Amino acid sequence: MFEKNRVVKILGTKYPIVQGGMAWVADADLAAAVSNAGGLGVIAAGNMPPELLDKEIKKVREKTDKPFGVNIMLMSSTADDAIEVVAENKVPVVTTGAGSPGKVIDRLKPLGIKVIPVIASSAHARRVERQGADAVIAEGMEAGGHIGDITTMVLVPVIADSVKIPVIAAGGIADSRGFVAAFALGAEGVQIGTRFAACAESNAHENYKKEILSAKDRDTVVTGRPTGHPVRCIRNKLTKRFEEMERINASIEELEKLGAGRLRAAVVEGDTEWGSVMAGQSAALVSEIKTAKEIIEELLSGAEAVLSHVKDSLFE
Repeated sequence: MFEKNRVVKILGTKYPIVQGGMAWVADADLAAAVSNAGGLGVIAAGNMPPELLDKEIKKVREKTDKPFGVNIMLMSSTADDAIEVVAENKVPVVTTGAGSPGKVIDRLKPLGIKVIPVIASSAHARRVERQGADAVIAEGMEAGGHIGDITTMVLVPVIADSVKIPVIAAGGIADSRGFVAAFALGAEGVQIGTRFAACAESNAHENYKKEILSAKDRDTVVTGRPTGHPVRCIRNKLTKRFEEMERINASIEELEKLGAGRLRAAVVEGDTEWGSVMAGQSAALVSEIKTAKEIIEELLSGAEAVLSHVKDSLFE
């Protein structure tokens, strides 16, 4: 089906579908499930100590013989360690976020590792293309977690017009309609985070998953803009406290202190009141727990119906 697709050729996967690198959520179990289903499963290095990341990489290789990736958050204090662990293990694909990927590309590309940065502007996309990126993930502000300020609908075609390397669309994609729309906008693949965070193989706390399942279209909010690292989460007591502190112009240090450890509290401990329940606006499209395989199969099987609807609406 995707024999000519450049993203599939780069990733070595069956389908042009990438699982988002969600800190505390994207572990070896989730990555293996997505890879076995034909997508690219991704382990989020986050702030993992190098020995734990090494263990997760070895674990995913025990669970799948398919390609997988590691996401390196460049603003993390453990980013340099993560780069070396990835190099030692010759991980097939690396996605990067929150910083310039130059050092990642320089270190890993000579080893044959594909490097695909997450970007949020055309200038950033052109820069990483010059640095040698294999593709880019154009992530719109609809996404969960750390975001930019341009919507997927605008960002993806702008990026597709700006670079020659393949574009993978992210932000707001959770079903067949979003999957097809991404290709219509000029992408050659999609990255999906929130939908996989709530799948059967996700080890996220049940409370976290329930928040995603019950979320409506206006239930996410962006906080932390004054810090320069805005984050989209589901509304709760923590986000309200952030909003209060931002209204009184609290210092960046105070805001960062408030947010410290909150994602782990939500994902691991299940604190969905004072934890950071990072999720995209696509949470409104997620209503039940399914396996990674079922999610990918639905994306693909539903695409034909979406295309038929488009044809009927436009040409007949």
